[in-house]
Amino acid sequence: MSTIPLTVIGAGKLRAELQEMKTVQRPAVIAAIAEARSHGDLSENAEYEAAKERQGFIEGRIAELESKLSNAQIIDPALLDASGACVFGATIDLQDMANDAVVTYQIVGDDEADIKEGKISISSPISRALIGKYAGDIAEVLAPGGVREYEILDVRYI
Repeated sequence: MSTIPLTVIGAGKLRAELQEMKTVQRPAVIAAIAEARSHGDLSENAEYEAAKERQGFIEGRIAELESKLSNAQIIDPALLDASGACVFGATIDLQDMANDAVVTYQIVGDDEADIKEGKISISSPISRALIGKYAGDIAEVLAPGGVREYEILDVRYI
């Protein structure tokens, strides 16, 4: 399996979710299964079926998180020295050439992406257009509404 790029913060969030799954949710679902079993006939017990389904989801998510963390390449943007280039982990100020709106994005791993927080996935079209560019460059992004142009105002590693 290939490595999965994650920022230090993203890796911390995945570790916290894994800890929550193992120490809180897994024991809770085991207790729910035991409670449902105590009600008798399992063939017509909806609570038991729901708890078993939930247990399957939790175990699958635990396995997924463990796999991602074991294959993670954790990158600390503050330690990067990319000489001003747009790279994974960089925080980039952009100006939309069509409407002069200024936005700030950080390029992160797929599991960390959250547009509301200004975090865009390394595999997104805008990230792919930005990688390797410098402040002052124009990035052309193929968006659903056509090509959009962004001027890179600043690149920071924070």
